[in-house]
Amino acid sequence: MYQPQLSTKRLCIVFWVLCGGLLLLTFKLVFLQLSHDHNLSGIAARQKNVVQQLPPHRGTIYDRNLRPLAMTLEVDSIFANPAQIVQKERASQQLSGVLGVNREELSKRLHRKGYFVWVKRWTSEEESGKIRAMGIEGVGIVKESKRFYPNGELAAHLIGIAGLDGAGLEGVEKTYDAYLRGSPGWLWIQRDAKGRRIESRLSDFIPPVHGYDLVLTLDEGLQFIVEKCLDEALHKIRCKGAMVVVMDPKNGDILALANRPTFDLNAFQTVDTEKRRNRVVADFFEPGSVFKVVTASAALQEKKVKMDQKFFCENGAWKTSGHILHDHQPHGWLTFEQVIEKSSNIGTVKVAMLLGEQSLYRYIKAFGFGVPTQIELPGEVSGIVKPPSRWSKTSITAIPMGQEVTTTALQLAAAFSVLANGGYLVRPRIVREVRDSFQEAIKSVESQVRGRVLSPEVVTHMKKILVGVVEEGTGTLAKVKGYQAGGKTGTAQKVLPDGTYSHSNFVASFIGFIPADDPKLTICVIVDDPKPYYYGGVVSAPIFKQIAAQSMKYLEVPKAATEGNGTELKIAKRGQ
Repeated sequence: MYQPQLSTKRLCIVFWVLCGGLLLLTFKLVFLQLSHDHNLSGIAARQKNVVQQLPPHRGTIYDRNLRPLAMTLEVDSIFANPAQIVQKERASQQLSGVLGVNREELSKRLHRKGYFVWVKRWTSEEESGKIRAMGIEGVGIVKESKRFYPNGELAAHLIGIAGLDGAGLEGVEKTYDAYLRGSPGWLWIQRDAKGRRIESRLSDFIPPVHGYDLVLTLDEGLQFIVEKCLDEALHKIRCKGAMVVVMDPKNGDILALANRPTFDLNAFQTVDTEKRRNRVVADFFEPGSVFKVVTASAALQEKKVKMDQKFFCENGAWKTSGHILHDHQPHGWLTFEQVIEKSSNIGTVKVAMLLGEQSLYRYIKAFGFGVPTQIELPGEVSGIVKPPSRWSKTSITAIPMGQEVTTTALQLAAAFSVLANGGYLVRPRIVREVRDSFQEAIKSVESQVRGRVLSPEVVTHMKKILVGVVEEGTGTLAKVKGYQAGGKTGTAQKVLPDGTYSHSNFVASFIGFIPADDPKLTICVIVDDPKPYYYGGVVSAPIFKQIAAQSMKYLEVPKAATEGNGTELKIAKRGQ
């Protein structure tokens, strides 16, 4: 059979074409080798070598008795290597069905170029178990650290939150983030051509440095009592918000701090910022009659009044400085002591006029108003205290009874602690110490006295007056059976946007200490815009009573000694 043969000419053409193609290919390879060596080497290295960050364990936050308030748990997170997944749409459907992730969004991730994408972080054991059972090529599970708050809402605004990246966002989680966070480690991973991991060497591993632990001044038991009592009270009244601070008056330790509304720390992503605001340090308001304690203390310290000195309270209405000043109920002659017990506006202003503007301002500042307390919590405001040079002719009739000045709940707690601890202004503190993994303290936060405000003699007189407020004044609903408490009520009109005072919106307050002879606690209760009742003695004093009674039992503080007839011994009053 005849077989055609290629001509010599045609063979030569094929030969030279092949040689030319080989020459061009050689030239291209040489060109790439010489001009793109660095870039190509980098691409190859990135495909082969992957640096994986190893997050540290965030430190644990404890209460004063070393009960955990915030901790780090090891949880599963799902990731994928898009380069290894062949049937991406099918994998998207399977994964979204189990994990509840949006299928379209997941499909986009799986179609990306690269070797790593997150599918879902912080999954449940049930979810990760189902993913393991599926055995999808290119889908893996890795252990990650997740912040967990075992008590949910308890002390939410004080503890604060840490985000997905482990950084503190609010509360002491933010303030002490540098200590809690730690430092990440690194792992150099090698992969083969298909993106599969090659066993790493020990020299390719730098371990993370885990964060330090934090010990707070907070008492979990007292915090629970405060929040329970507050919630029970707010079921009976309507209000915009509420705040409670419980403080050790002697050293400034914050033992409990609560805000309403509140939120669950484990679900903070779904909560609006209004509920997350720490009102205790971030909200300021006119204090109203609780501020009369500052005026009274200053007048006694400056010896401008005596305990039995009498003031005519004008039967409830007094025209002064161009306007009429009213009392909530009419009074005639009252002793200085009764002026505070009965919370007379007119009597308090007359006391302030004896004291004078400059002296009143000096004591307002000495009690810590107008400046931050410097507590270890973010977002603290200083309140507003104007110097006398900016006072109007009516300021001397307003400021002594808590108008034209603003404060925070924390400042009020610190100010009343002056009367409970013998006359000293102490700085509130929320952190006791920072500890390492061996439970050794690497940083201690010492109690700090900011200065003496009142003499022991004046403190004794003021304690006697404030006990009288509770025993037979405006704060009788704050009485605690078996204990003697001292305190002051406050009912402040809220300022409207046009600068006038509202006649339907109020801030109700009661701040006091217990037991009166040797105070263990200062308790500040503030209720914002309560309805239908709005007097501090009616709204806030009963909350104080419930918190104080249960706290005394929790702390195992002995009840007061009793007389033969079973009635409680009282601090001598009016010469008794």
